Amino acid sequence: MSLELSDKRILVTGGAGLVGSHLAGRLAADNDVLVADDLSKGTRERVPEGVEFAQADMCDPDDVADVVTEDLDIVFHFAAYTDTNYGNPRQLFEENTEMTYNVLERMQEAGVDEIAFTSSSTIYGEAPRPTPEDYAPLEPISIYGSSKLADEGLLSTFAHSYDFTVYMYRFANIVGPKQRGNVIPDFIEKLLENPDTLEILGNGRQEKSYLHVEDCVDAMCHVVENADREYNVYNLGTRTTTSVTTIANIVADVMGLDPDYEYTGGDRGWTGDVPKMRLSIEKLSALGWEPTASSDDAVRRAAEELYAELQAEYE
Repeated sequence: MSLELSDKRILVTGGAGLVGSHLAGRLAADNDVLVADDLSKGTRERVPEGVEFAQADMCDPDDVADVVTEDLDIVFHFAAYTDTNYGNPRQLFEENTEMTYNVLERMQEAGVDEIAFTSSSTIYGEAPRPTPEDYAPLEPISIYGSSKLADEGLLSTFAHSYDFTVYMYRFANIVGPKQRGNVIPDFIEKLLENPDTLEILGNGRQEKSYLHVEDCVDAMCHVVENADREYNVYNLGTRTTTSVTTIANIVADVMGLDPDYEYTGGDRGWTGDVPKMRLSIEKLSALGWEPTASSDDAVRRAAEELYAELQAEYE
């Protein structure tokens, strides 16, 4: 069931976002890649030079039909609302699942039956750590996690009832350059505005795994090229974790600052935030892949990359 990622026609939905744009760049070296994105969050500038681009909304069946064509070998479906604290939870749930159903339905019409999908560690809820792929029951505590679990249900159905091959990735926290709206760029932006004080949501003891986007993309490609079932589910992360206060320390060190921390209090940053997360990656390791960096090292590398970007914007 594995698929060699060479000389293929590949669609990346949501390919102007953090992971999608890096994946498109990686795949474009040996394949014909089309990125489809509505640019509601991603930017056109993120799409690697020389990669074909179509501005398309995966909630619009006509747009989906335009980009999901009979000549595709595989679809990497990343298009989604990714903010776990999104202000309109009904829109997030309904449109995330609508996008996935639209893509699957059109793939079936076009005779395309290979799909890789970005799920999330949030589907596990507050589970024992490290959390393996076969952990149950799955009890997400955020609407975002609920939407990803619903998507997984759709993909399972298409794998088991319609002969699709599915590669499912349950992500830890992915970090890297050009990222916005997450803890590392948030801390950097706050400290560029006020280098003396940093507000930290919660108590700072929230602790999660962070995986650099380049490791993430490498793992995704490894799964597609080496997994051998119709329905393949893999956690993507590191064996280590980083606390929010440690992230603040790393960011402050990268920026050469020593700010005072002001905590908002409580054991989580917002409603639906899973305060502690570490995924088991033993299944991925057994497939022959290991991360190149620890969680702390991934955070530091991302902080250095993002500080260089954001500092230039503030000058």
